Amino acid sequence: MSPLAPPPMTVIGAGEIAAETDRHRPELVEVVRAAYLTHDAGQSANPHSSFLRFPHQSRSRIISLPAYLGGEFEVAGNKWIASFPDNTRHGIPRASATLILNDCATGYPFACMESSIVSATRTAASAVLGAQTLLGARRARRVGIVGTGLIAQHVWRFLRDLDWEIDGFRLFDLDPAAAGRFGAVMAEHTDAEIEVAGTVEDAFTDCDLVLLATVAGEPHLHDPRLLAHNPVVLHLSLRDLAPEMILAAQNFTDDVDHAVRERTSLHLTEQRTGNRDFVDGTLGDLLRGRLQRDLARPAVFSPFGLGVLDLAVGKWVHDRVVAAGRGRRENDFFTGVGV
Repeated sequence: MSPLAPPPMTVIGAGEIAAETDRHRPELVEVVRAAYLTHDAGQSANPHSSFLRFPHQSRSRIISLPAYLGGEFEVAGNKWIASFPDNTRHGIPRASATLILNDCATGYPFACMESSIVSATRTAASAVLGAQTLLGARRARRVGIVGTGLIAQHVWRFLRDLDWEIDGFRLFDLDPAAAGRFGAVMAEHTDAEIEVAGTVEDAFTDCDLVLLATVAGEPHLHDPRLLAHNPVVLHLSLRDLAPEMILAAQNFTDDVDHAVRERTSLHLTEQRTGNRDFVDGTLGDLLRGRLQRDLARPAVFSPFGLGVLDLAVGKWVHDRVVAAGRGRRENDFFTGVGV
């Protein structure tokens, strides 16, 4: 047996990552499905995320998401992702991120990757997988979208590339011009009716699938009557729904212990009720067939965003980039000696 040695470090930038993810969205949904099933089988370690907050910038934060994912993946790592909403005022994206992948035999990192695209990709793939599982098909008569930023755009691209049948979209953003620009881009790729909604409530009306992708720090949607027509709600931003709306729905997440914390809507509901009985289960439960959606009730999927999903998508991208001879390879990163 040959002795262990530090692996080379491969640096992979946003362009190379986008080139892979943009071309293979259907495959990436299956990568995320496999990651969820591996996590559900207990072949993972996913500690709680750590939140670095700034006393002088209440809306800004940097989150550390360490994880290990076994099974077919066998990789460890950490995502370090910053969210600074005021960045958009200066013409730069709100989120920036780096993903480090670690070799499980030596512990050495072997990849450093731009990760805002990885993060948005795994979030969107998770959302679309959840939507398909809860709706039972790749079909939605009308889709409401609240918040038309990066995450919403990625979710829509997954819906498009997975050939979802959608008759119409209703878009709402606090910046109507942003919703209009998003709608104009969508119109180049679909014949579906696209409407910019005047109020957030309009993005729920007659929509059987609703996407919440805002930067809200506390609940702003309080009326359970918005859910009276039993839609599926993808609650990706985690803090939009007041407890009374959570309690009116059947609730699913990706990992209960992770999602019911950090003042998410689920956490606030736990504080109000004193228990977690309102959480029906996880996406893993649905994928394994241990639970089913009650079609007579609204369903809310509130995924916290597990680090194992970043590892799954990141390693998939890394392996494709390296196999194609791309990425910047640093053979002496740890030794300081060229080899």
